[in-house]
Amino acid sequence: MKGAARRGHGIVASVAFVRHHRTDLQRVARRVMLDRGLAPDFSPAALAQVAGLEGTAATMSGDVRDLRALPWCSIADSDSRDIDQLSVSQDLGNRQTKILVAIADVDALVAPATPLDAHAASNTMSVCTDAQIFPMLPERLSTELTSLSLGAERASVVVEYAVAVDGRLGPADVYRAVVRNQANLTFDATTAWLDGKAALPEAAARVEGMELQLRTQEEVAARLRRARFARGALEFASLQSRPVFDGETVVAIQSARPNRAKEIIEEFMIAASGVMTDFLDAHRRPSIRRVVRSPERWERLIGLAAGHGESLPSQPSGAALQGFLAKRRATDPLAFPDLSLAVVKLVGRGEYVAETPGETPIGHFGLAARDYSHSTAPNRRFSDLITQRLLKATLAGQPSPYSTGELAAMAQHCTVQETSATKVERQVSKSGAAILLQERVGECFDGMVTGASKKGTYARIFDPAVEGRIVDGFRGLKVGDKVRMTLMATNFERGHLDFACSCA
Repeated sequence: MKGAARRGHGIVASVAFVRHHRTDLQRVARRVMLDRGLAPDFSPAALAQVAGLEGTAATMSGDVRDLRALPWCSIADSDSRDIDQLSVSQDLGNRQTKILVAIADVDALVAPATPLDAHAASNTMSVCTDAQIFPMLPERLSTELTSLSLGAERASVVVEYAVAVDGRLGPADVYRAVVRNQANLTFDATTAWLDGKAALPEAAARVEGMELQLRTQEEVAARLRRARFARGALEFASLQSRPVFDGETVVAIQSARPNRAKEIIEEFMIAASGVMTDFLDAHRRPSIRRVVRSPERWERLIGLAAGHGESLPSQPSGAALQGFLAKRRATDPLAFPDLSLAVVKLVGRGEYVAETPGETPIGHFGLAARDYSHSTAPNRRFSDLITQRLLKATLAGQPSPYSTGELAAMAQHCTVQETSATKVERQVSKSGAAILLQERVGECFDGMVTGASKKGTYARIFDPAVEGRIVDGFRGLKVGDKVRMTLMATNFERGHLDFACSCA
């Protein structure tokens, strides 16, 4: 067995191969979770609390409406069991359509200042690695008792809004209701049907009128999408990739592809989040917002555009930046994901902030949204559970369950923990790529330089779409250069790939 080699940022694996499987990636995930201040396991007190829960929250009393008869549907990933949202459309005439979005009432079973709430408040979100999901709430709660599962009668918070033909929102409302999921659909199967590559999913075909529902929902989502881009929303391309398992073994790396069904849900959730935020503001209630500030590094974005022969105005403009992105997508689609990443980094990360009524909102630069919050996935994100509690207190005419100071502290913590969770997920993805490629050390790959700085030079290979560091022959390379490289070594534990710019 050959000895291990070294490089500037860590020890790399030897050429003798040891098969690492799902359990190894789970071990990496748990280690990085702990390193990042995230709890991979629930406390005994939290598990005891969920074990003691009886029944589900589906009581119709007071102002809770009965909307079980509506043709609700869910569209989610094929492996999703924690269904947080349902949607349905209603024709209002005059080329207007009402969209109703039902959000699982998680607060009904997770009271503040309880062990379950403490775990959710600490981690602040589900950490979804390729090898294992570390849920924010125990699965008995998130996939059974509160999940808007097929045929189940569940309590929810419903957001409804009218959408005009030009995508503008009309009258809107927020209220509590009991709902029942009539069709549990998946993104991939629904998209295949929308693309004309497959028949209507069986789950939809069984429900009278569901085909028209889905066609209408896609058309309304397209209205919303066009209106957002007209306001200056940004559209990026991502090369997110994840390991594919055959049993316990990593056998491939799969890149995410555009998905029409996912775009329907994205548009509906963005609009619903805005309505909920406006509702709280109208009732003079504080809220937690999801914001992306106007870019402070706009001058660097101007320089980036100039490097591609384009110009941007002197002041930040989402519409102008989107125009530049659209041109580059059409001109060089192969390099567009890497350009997208560069722009995302310069625009800046999203963060959570507490805002009070009357305060000038920061807004979300990337979505071209003035009022936006994360509020449609209370089983998966603590910020969404906080917003749900704020909404329910407002509907009941009760004081806010949180002070502005408490909201500010929780918003800051959510931002920190989101960054930590993202790093855990990326680490596991990188380790999965190292597993797949460990037996291809010595092979040549075509790629593109994605980063060049004092910290190192990095490149993305095209197949599979993964990134590594160029440790030899990197001098003079710049972002966007096409390169042909030899894979020199891999490091499973750290998720590193080493390349050299030379091929035999």
